[in-house]
Amino acid sequence: MKARQGTDYERCRAFGERIHQLRKAQRLSQEGLAELADLDRTYVGGVERGERNVALLNIWRLADALGTHPSAFFDNPALPT
Repeated sequence: MKARQGTDYERCRAFGERIHQLRKAQRLSQEGLAELADLDRTYVGGVERGERNVALLNIWRLADALGTHPSAFFDNPALPT
């Protein structure tokens, strides 16, 4: 079970890093992204740090706010398989 927990964290962390990259590329603050996605800034920060297991609807909200498709979040070579 511990191995899975480590992999789960790594996946959440890599996912969050990709959100961070896309947000920075658009020169958005966490607060700006949160406002566009109708999410709390602390939630966005938790996603970027890999502390959140993001719900599907929130993935879509983040994608819409960043003007991309959710698949862009998984285009990260750091994501463990």
